[in-house]
This record gives sequence, structure tokens and C-alpha cells, in this order.
Amino acid sequence: MTENVHIGVLGGSGLYDMPEIQDKRTLDIDTPYGKPSAPLMIGTIHGKEVAFIPRHGEGHYHTPSTVPYRANIYALKMIGVRFIVSVSACGSLREDYEPGHIAVADQLYDNTKLDRGRTFFEAGLVGHVPVAQPFDDYLRGLLLKGLQEAGATAHDGGLFITIEGPRFSTKGESNVFRSWGCDLIGMTTSPEAFLAAEAEMAYAVMAHITDYDVWHDTEEAVTVEMVMKTVEHNIDLAKKALAYAVQHIDTTTERPVHNALASAIMTRPDLIPAESRENTAAIMDKYLNANA
Repeated sequence: MTENVHIGVLGGSGLYDMPEIQDKRTLDIDTPYGKPSAPLMIGTIHGKEVAFIPRHGEGHYHTPSTVPYRANIYALKMIGVRFIVSVSACGSLREDYEPGHIAVADQLYDNTKLDRGRTFFEAGLVGHVPVAQPFDDYLRGLLLKGLQEAGATAHDGGLFITIEGPRFSTKGESNVFRSWGCDLIGMTTSPEAFLAAEAEMAYAVMAHITDYDVWHDTEEAVTVEMVMKTVEHNIDLAKKALAYAVQHIDTTTERPVHNALASAIMTRPDLIPAESRENTAAIMDKYLNANA
């Protein structure tokens, strides 16, 4: 792969329609984990190439459980991406994070149930990657500044819980999540953020609050109509914040996650099966070749 794109965006296809994007082109990629959700759309923003993947596919046909998370992350890694911006709709589990606001979460709790392709480490390749800070603070800061510049009501931080979906929560579940101290609730940030860490890419999420989930006693419970109305209302804010972040990202900056595997790989190199080496080449080659 000869591409050298350093910034990736995971979100809806509506993000493609940005006046700042020039020289649009599509790139069809195969990965060891299958095809990504859709062909990558690559365009130039402020002189920097950015790759977009609509997480749920064109026409929104992947459920939260069936999104090809590993293929999406691996495809971005294959073309050189070092920074990933996730744009997601979510519910609020606290009064002051109101529908229409946008939160840049700083913590993540994985409450999914199915195996969505949680890791690249399998079949004789063991790695224990540190994810105490699942969202990169440098990237978070740029998103927050971009949202403020765009005029959004933005919140710095929040514990984001990922549920399985595709159904919404019961009121009992929603109140349990609140009792755990969770602030935001969505269906796709796990395992996406953890796979990005394994692939040594800085990751941050711009969480668009669409509703109060179902816990609130006076507000209407979440519906698809409610979610889509708020997402459509906020899309311009997302585009402006994204354009700002892209403009100001120093793509050469070294973040701790960019060397997350340096002390994480446990398996002796000569014991790693050929298939595992091949499947993770874009991630592992710099370490395995150094120890060859």
C-alpha cells in the first residue's frame, strides 16, 4: 500500500459533504479481516489528506454488533493513519449534558456482549496493550477547541459506556449505568477505541448527545426520530470542528499510543504463527522485523 494518509474519520457519510474537502477520491481496500464498512473516501482538507469511513456502511446497513471494526481500523492503518476522529451519536446519563450538546469523552467502559472482533491479538500472538487512557488528550483538545470555535455547547470529559444494541436500554438498565457513574451511552465506541490503540493510532470521539436515554422522568424516552433530528441539526458543528482539528493536527507529533506495542508483545517472535504475522503485518512489522 503506497498511500500516506495520516488522519482518519469514522462516522456518517454526511461528513463527506464538507466545503473544505477537495480532490475527493475513493479507495477500495481488502484487509485480512475483510472489507471495511465501505470504500474509503479520501479528500484534502487544509492541505492534508483525510480518509473517511462511514461506520455503518453506505445506507446504514451494519448494526452496531456487525460493524467490521477490525477491517475499518486495519484499513486506516494500512494507508498510514496516525490519528482517528470518531463522530458518534449518544445518549446522556446526566442532567447537565443536554440533547444538542456535544461531549468529548475522556473515559470508556465496554459493556458489549458479543465478540465484535475485540482484538488483533489472537492465534499465537499475545499482546497486552495499555488503555488506561483510551482517548488521546492531544486530539481531544483539538476537537474541544474546534467545537468552541464553531459555537457548540461542548463538554470536556465524560465516562462513555458502550452497550450492545441495537435496542435501546430499559429504564432499569439506564439507571444502573447512571449509578455506575457513566455520563454517556452509545453502541459503537467499543471495540473501536481499543483496536485503534492496538494499531498504535491516537483516537478521540466527538459524541453528539441526542437524548436522555430512558432514565429521565420528565423528558421523552429516546427514539430513532429523536436521534436523527439532533444528528442532522448538529452535522454542521461536527464538520466545522473536524475541519479545525484537521487544520491544527501536527501529524508528526508522537503520542504515547504511537509506541503502545513496544513493551506489550509477550510471544517470542519465532513462535508467532505465519498466519498471525501476515494478518497483523501493518501493525507488527516494525517490531517483528526488528527482532528477526
